[in-house]
Amino acid sequence: MKKYLLLFVAVHFIFRSDAQKDTVSAEKELEEAVVYSMKYPEKQKNLVQKIDVITARQIARFNGQNTGDLLILSGKLFVQKSQQGGSSPNIRGYEASRVLLVIDGIRHNTAIFRAGHLQNVITIDQNMLERVEILYGPSSTLYGSDALGGIVHLQTKSPVLSKTEKTLVTGSAFSRYSTANHEKTIHGDLSIGGKKIAWLSSFTFSDFGDMKMGSRYPSRYPTFGRRDSLIAFFGFRDSVIANKDTRIQKYSGYKQWDVMQKLLFKPSERISHLLNVQYSTSTNIPRYDRLQDKRNFGGAIGTTLRWAQWYYGPQKRLLSAYEFRYKPSSFMEEIKVNINYQDLEESRQQREYRRYDRFDSRRERVKVWGFVIDGRKLWKQHELTAGIDGQFNDVKSRASRTNLNTGAVTKLDTRYPDGKNKMNYMAVFAQHIYKSSDGKWVLNDGLRLQSVTLRSNVIDNSFFNLPVTQYKQDHLALTGNAGIIYNPGRNTSLRFGLSSAFRSPNIDDLVKIFDFSVARRIFVPNADIKPEYTYNADVTIQKTFDGKFMIELTGFYTLFRNAIVPAPFKLNGQDSIIYNGVKSAVFANQNLNKGRTYGFNASTKMDFSRYLSFTSTVTYTRGRIANYDGTEIPQSHIPPLYGKTSLMYEKAKFGTELFVLFNGWKRLKDYNPFGEDNLQYATPDGMPSWMTLNWRGHVNIGKYVQLQAAVENILDRNYRYFASGFSAPGRNFILAVRTKW
Repeated sequence: MKKYLLLFVAVHFIFRSDAQKDTVSAEKELEEAVVYSMKYPEKQKNLVQKIDVITARQIARFNGQNTGDLLILSGKLFVQKSQQGGSSPNIRGYEASRVLLVIDGIRHNTAIFRAGHLQNVITIDQNMLERVEILYGPSSTLYGSDALGGIVHLQTKSPVLSKTEKTLVTGSAFSRYSTANHEKTIHGDLSIGGKKIAWLSSFTFSDFGDMKMGSRYPSRYPTFGRRDSLIAFFGFRDSVIANKDTRIQKYSGYKQWDVMQKLLFKPSERISHLLNVQYSTSTNIPRYDRLQDKRNFGGAIGTTLRWAQWYYGPQKRLLSAYEFRYKPSSFMEEIKVNINYQDLEESRQQREYRRYDRFDSRRERVKVWGFVIDGRKLWKQHELTAGIDGQFNDVKSRASRTNLNTGAVTKLDTRYPDGKNKMNYMAVFAQHIYKSSDGKWVLNDGLRLQSVTLRSNVIDNSFFNLPVTQYKQDHLALTGNAGIIYNPGRNTSLRFGLSSAFRSPNIDDLVKIFDFSVARRIFVPNADIKPEYTYNADVTIQKTFDGKFMIELTGFYTLFRNAIVPAPFKLNGQDSIIYNGVKSAVFANQNLNKGRTYGFNASTKMDFSRYLSFTSTVTYTRGRIANYDGTEIPQSHIPPLYGKTSLMYEKAKFGTELFVLFNGWKRLKDYNPFGEDNLQYATPDGMPSWMTLNWRGHVNIGKYVQLQAAVENILDRNYRYFASGFSAPGRNFILAVRTKW
């Protein structure tokens, strides 16, 4: 009752009389808030959906080590990590394949994005980004399948044309060092522009050493996360040795390279051509959480480390895109055509302790061709964006087992079928905005009709004797959104929206064979699963006082239908099989009844003066889902309460910020027992709450150089993010030198 009373008081306070008008500066700030995830630039105040923007200036100020860290430091999203080279964004309790990643308007989710935890976001270099836009809630209308929880839209920098006869040369560069993992990063980008042609090049190299965790442990868990032993390879033999410093997470470091090239040709004000090429690669990335697993003897978990080697091979991402923009003199304000190609490679390499006879390698390559054709029409008080898009996935899955003693290479069961794996998307969509003449009412509505086809076949069925070797699915989905904005005064806004989204089962959902040895389960294909849907209602209240104080409260309630979750299954009539010498229960993805997620986000900003400001944001999410036995259990991926509070001072050449990041408890009772919550990497009571105190500052030296310094986790707290098998950095000193011209 107390919580509801407080909510009532807050709403009453927000909607008190709008007698005082905003100052000119506050009104101008609202006018200039523009987002680009609606395909074309749109003022944020005209959009019902909650959207947060991380600008280029904030990206440089946050100074994170990768794009996952950027999202964490923003305080906007919860991010899970299974290893240092991992980051899996979570929006409203939906993660991995249920959150859509978009790069420069192009879908990045492929046919093998899994429902567990992903690391793909780190292949997009944060240093080449112009901005990040986070769309909360179902978002399938414009971008299609997978946006059940929302979208992370990453937009890269563009070449800059010269407005004079002189060639325009702009760019930036920086070098950074961090002590917690001895990170060394260098970056440079350069734009050279004439009046019609401009070229941009960006390059980043990062070297991340083994991460050191904090020294201040929760009192009840004095050894939580410590790495007391590890497996080393001496004299052609595995040996378990003591870790000299148990706070050092040995075998967690890696290196990464990111390159981007763009060429812009704009022969007239009405026509432009843009070529966009991005490439990312890395060294091997150790799967740190798996390197902590204990060996399994006949179903009993022992005390000896199981894996001598478990790492992802170099994760490669290539994106090539051509974009044509045309502004006709009539009919449409702008027409845009984007043709793109993505080539992605990933692999899993693993070997058990002293099993020199079986070094297992599973390799996946995904080629994706895509196109988007859309246009924008403005008339009177209406705006319409409409178009068609398509994406065509081709997956190749290969596997082999090598005997390190003899060098002999033999066949191994592949992660996905070893035949053809194709998944194609085709859709038409439209998004409409209506603005009343008095500015008090704005209507948003849209529809998308999506066709999805999947074809997969098994060639070698000798490993599992699967009853089905040909997999075929055809789905047609209709999703949409509708919402209204009411502005009773210049300082107050009320938004109410309804939206739906879908996710068609992909290759990973439908036909993956996966050994979850910690829980002694083997996951097998299930040809009968169907698309999953979310249906959402959002209410947002925003109020500004005197142009100096802003408060925003968003509440949401999402229905989850046809949820694809793992559940007991039978393979050839058997509920368990022997796999890799271990008796494992047979599981498969299935559409269970239904689930629901709900929660709120509250944020506030206060400007004490032109130079001193205070911001705070907090997010709470709760989720429940029907179990296969009819009971109700916690939904997977639901993060604990989290947020950020910051006090920042910035004037002329100097800026400083003191901020707190925090996560609440994730209690044992709130863990999903069958999903991807990774209870084995938590304490016996769940994942403890934590709070870190952090500082960062900068000073401009001359016109072109900026010196940045930061101390993260000042109190040296030892903690982990929920569902993570990797401990966060301890006290971390950061020094960077930036230049911009």
